[in-house]
Order: sequence, then structure tokens, then C-alpha cells
Amino acid sequence: MRVGKVERKTKETEVSVRINLDGSGKARVDTTIKFFDHLLANFAKHGCFDLDLKVRGDFEHHIAEDAMIALGEAIEQALGKKVGIERMGDAIVPMDDALVIAAVDLSGRAFPDIEAKFTKRKLDDLSSDLVVHLLQTLATNGKFNLHVKVIRGKNDHHKAEAIFKALGVVLARAVRMTPRRRGVPSTKGVI
Repeated sequence: MRVGKVERKTKETEVSVRINLDGSGKARVDTTIKFFDHLLANFAKHGCFDLDLKVRGDFEHHIAEDAMIALGEAIEQALGKKVGIERMGDAIVPMDDALVIAAVDLSGRAFPDIEAKFTKRKLDDLSSDLVVHLLQTLATNGKFNLHVKVIRGKNDHHKAEAIFKALGVVLARAVRMTPRRRGVPSTKGVI
């Protein structure tokens, strides 16, 4: 099993995360931010990842950001040397009026490029301006390329949810073991 576990404790937050990349989509998420919990549960469900994540902290920004730092580190840890993985994944994910395109390369190099605009200041109890930052934080700490673009959508809730569903789908495709692949999927021999 490819499992990553990270404990992160700062003066502002305390985070515990465990992710099983070969899971079935079970999520136990408690960040104290209900909409963020919902987004992470969708990520786990559509990625078929088993995710246990708990955060306690002072402010919404610190809680959400530190959760994504720890989650990125746990994904990187679970991947190990990345032997036999597909490495790249892409998807176009609809949710009602929203349409999102996403792609990932588990290259060992962080490069987030996220295009998402929201009209509301809050998505239920999550600040909408955090969504882009959280994806950037995940990619940076997970050491992967992540491209996300909201193609269209009127409902901000649908756009955010489609983004996290797409994130689960593309990561599931990229971490998938490929039976014909021998070694690391890189001409360099390492990632």
C-alpha cells in the first residue's frame, strides 16, 4: 500500500493527515471549515483515495493552508520513488453549469497554474480567494505540476466542487500503477 502520513504542528495549527493512494474513496475530514471538508471529501471520493485529515487552529487561512501543506507532503511521501506510476493525468470535469479542465505531472517539480474566478466572497464558510491559493500550496508541497482552468460556470459552489473533483480524478490517473512500465517514468531515470 502506498500510504503517506504527516503530522504538522505550528504555533497556529495542528494537522494530522493520512492518505492511502490505493484506497476506495473513504474520507474522514475535520478541518472545522465545513465547505473545505466537503471539497476534500470530493477529492478523496473521485480519486479513490482513503483520506483521514484533522486540523485545529486559529484562523481559516492558517487551517486551510496548513492542511494543504500537509496533504501535499503526504502525497509525495506515499509516492516514494514513483516507480511504475503513470505520472501524468488529465480530465475535463463538469458539474451542472461548471466545467473544469485539469492536468497534473508528478514530475518532482512544483509548478501550479490555476485559473479560477469567483463572484462571491464566501463559499459557504470558506473564503473564495483561498481556493486558488490552496491548490498552489498543494502542488508546491506535493512537488508536482498542476494546471487547473475553470472553463465556465455561474455557480461558485459548483465551480469549486468541480475543481476538487477534477483534482481527485487527475491525481488518481497519475498515481495509477502501469503494469508495462518498468522503473521510473522519466528518461532521466529519477523523478
